[in-house]
Amino acid sequence: MRIFVVNGPNLNLLGHREPEIYGLESLADIELLMTNRAEELGIDLKFFQSNSEGALIDAIHGHRDCDGVIINAGAYTHTSLAIADALVSVALPAIEVHLSNVHAREVARHHSFLAPVVWGQVAGFGFRSYLAALDLLHARLTEVAPS
Repeated sequence: MRIFVVNGPNLNLLGHREPEIYGLESLADIELLMTNRAEELGIDLKFFQSNSEGALIDAIHGHRDCDGVIINAGAYTHTSLAIADALVSVALPAIEVHLSNVHAREVARHHSFLAPVVWGQVAGFGFRSYLAALDLLHARLTEVAPS
């Protein structure tokens, strides 16, 4: 099982950027925690981060051979129909992740262009949002449909 983990703008500054909102963990810390959990589950993770919308779209297209996607599109969540279209185009189960509870923040962060095209959202649990998304996506991908 291969899962693509996509991170958008400013997430490369985790651990330094507004730690009272986003936590003290760096993106590398989160990737290590996810990798450790993925090893327990037998999952191969591929990570990508960019501050560029086009690069994020190209990366999603380039990983359509994966089994699922975990995406934190950062502020592009609230502005990018193009990233939502990229997720639809690859037709993979995807989970939208946010470190903070975006629904308890500024009104502009309440709307997600990704929400209508992803399987679900995990928000507000800091780095644990990523781990929960990994566990949930693994469960979905390994479930056997009732006959």
